Formats: sequence, structure tokens, C-alpha cells
Amino acid sequence: MAGRQIMIVAGEASGDMHGARLVEALRRRQPGLRFSGIGGRELAAAGVELLCDASKIAVVGITEVISHLGDILAARKALIRRMQFDRPALLILIDYPDFNLLLAAKAKQLGIPVFYYISPQVWAWRSGRVKKIGRLTDRVAVILPFEQEFYAERGVAVDFVGHPLKDTVRPERLPSRDEFFRAQGLDVGSNCRVVGLLPGSRAKEIRSLLPDFLAAAELLTTQDKSRDWLFLLPRASTIPQELLAESGLALYQNRLNIRVIDGDERYALMAACDAAAAASGTVTLELAILGVPAVTAYRFSPWTYRLGRLLVRHLRHFSLVNLIAGREVIPELLQEQVSPENLAAALRLLLDNASHRRETLRGLAEVTEKLGPPGCAERAAELALSCMTS
Repeated sequence: MAGRQIMIVAGEASGDMHGARLVEALRRRQPGLRFSGIGGRELAAAGVELLCDASKIAVVGITEVISHLGDILAARKALIRRMQFDRPALLILIDYPDFNLLLAAKAKQLGIPVFYYISPQVWAWRSGRVKKIGRLTDRVAVILPFEQEFYAERGVAVDFVGHPLKDTVRPERLPSRDEFFRAQGLDVGSNCRVVGLLPGSRAKEIRSLLPDFLAAAELLTTQDKSRDWLFLLPRASTIPQELLAESGLALYQNRLNIRVIDGDERYALMAACDAAAAASGTVTLELAILGVPAVTAYRFSPWTYRLGRLLVRHLRHFSLVNLIAGREVIPELLQEQVSPENLAAALRLLLDNASHRRETLRGLAEVTEKLGPPGCAERAAELALSCMTS
């Protein structure tokens, strides 16, 4: 067993994090395993030999793909060369379907088993890929509870392993709200409302959403002057301070009681909030696990939105929280619905209407339960090892 190689490919930041946990779980079972592939800082820190940095290929949208086509093709060539001349015992793919399914096809030609960990969102659009995934992979692990039924209805067996966030977002391990505020040097009284502003982790999202989030924050403060207000804005290491300033922070810095918090305090920051405005995405599940009511928003480019409406007609909701619940647990604002007035109104309802807040919290607890117990990476590691060639 010693020295056997596994190739792992994660094209985005969340996949990099979840992939690193999987690598660690695999090493606990077989310490001699070697790993190579594509990822970022997390997979590199887990000891994976990176044949390409994921940041060079982690692009969305036709224009961005075309501008990065050289990097994408070079990455694919490097992986195929490794598969041909240092044959891995297993190829692990994490989401990123357009790139990864091409690799899966090549791996099958070479007789390399394929484990798809964190399936693409085929339930949202291009569901015809289900059959292709079933044909090209030896085993598929899904992390959203409704995905298993979706695949089964189309004749493909998959394993639900739970959601990796149940391992990374652990409310019981976080400092208390008071401890967090003391560590940040903040004096927060009982009359203070604390609202998180979470406009996303990509520059495009921040430019699109942060100005409206900040304007909504100002509306809250002017509409209810009987309270104190504190707004918390996390800044990822990949986001320059200048981008926040250009996206409205410079304008509102002296008009709002707002604190930008860097580093590894993101979950503690979120848990300390009474409510939050958040970009649609994984962050809504993180807030659900932490029990923080939120309004979620997203704004696509007009062309992307028009195309999306043609391709995605069957989904009643776009946030993961509501998709898992099968009903609206948190309010959703899309495209022209994203406005300071609508954001402020949704946040006021979550903050001031006690019965609505209780119902929202019940819904968040239900979603959290559906995500499964901790141990996602451990269960996925067992499935991955069952696929490996001898």
C-alpha cells in the first residue's frame, strides 16, 4: 500500500477546503498514500503535490473561461501526463464538472477508477449530465440530502455522506458572543442590534452587493434610532481592503458603526450576529448551522440571468437553505429585487417580529438536522478507498 498515489482535483476554494479534509481522512487510514492534483492553499497544506494552482482555472462565465483557456488546457494536459506516466490508484473529483468530467473520461480510458466527491449541481441545470456522471465514475458521494433521491429517480446510485460544513462549523467550539466582542475591543450593550454584512467572497459579488448592503444598513439605523447598531463585515485574505472601499465602505465608514474583521474570526463573527444579509451560496448554510436568521441576495449580469431563466425553470428557490427545506425559510432577493429598501425590510422582520424569528429559527434547525451528522470526510474516505485499484 505504501507510496500509492491518489490524484485529487478541486477547482474552487470550497472544494479545496473540503478536499483537504478528505485527504487527511484518507491518510489516517493509509499513512503511506501520496497525493497530487489541482487545488489551493488547503490541499497544499495537506501535503498534496499541486500540478496546477486552482486559482488559475477557477473561473465562471464564458468570457472568463475564454480568457483563461490557456491555463485550463495546460492544467488538463499536466494531469493527463501524470495519469499516463505515474498512474494513480484513484482519481478524486470535487465539483467543477466541465473540467472534471473530461478528466473522468480520460481516466476511464486508462483504467483508473474515479470517485466523484461533492457532485455537481445537476439538480439545478443540465440534469442530463447525471447519466454521464454515472457512466464515467465508480462511485459518487453527494452532500445535499435531496441529491440522493434526484439521482435515484434517474437510475444512478449515489451515497449521501452528509455535509462537510457539519465538521467545520461547530458552534459549541466558538467563543461566546460576549467573549468575541471583548476580543475585538467592542462594547456592545443589550440595546444594540448586531447585523452581519456578508456580500460574498468574489470581487464581482462584492462590487454587486456590498453597496446595497451598506445602504440597507443605513436605512436600518435611520428607521430605528431607539437602538444602537453594529454592523460586522468579514474580509477574506483574498479580498483587498481597497475593493471594500471602492464598493461603498469608504462612503459609509463614517456614517455607520461598522467593523471590518480580518483573519480566522469569520464563524465567531457570524455567530455573534442577531441577523445577517448574505450573498447566496454556502454562507447561507453556515449561518443556518450557527442559528443566525438571514436574508440572502444575488445579482447576475443581465445576460447570465436571461440564460439562467431559460435553463433553470423548475426550481422555486435559489438558496441552499430553502432548497433543502423544500420551502421558504429565509427570504430571497434576486436581480432587481435586491435593493436597500427590500433588504432593510427583510432584516427588520427577522429582528423585530418575534413569531417570524422563531419560525425562521425552527426552519434553520430543521435544515441543519437534514445535513447529517459530523464525519462527512470520514465516510467519504471509506467510499474512496473502496474504489481503489489493488
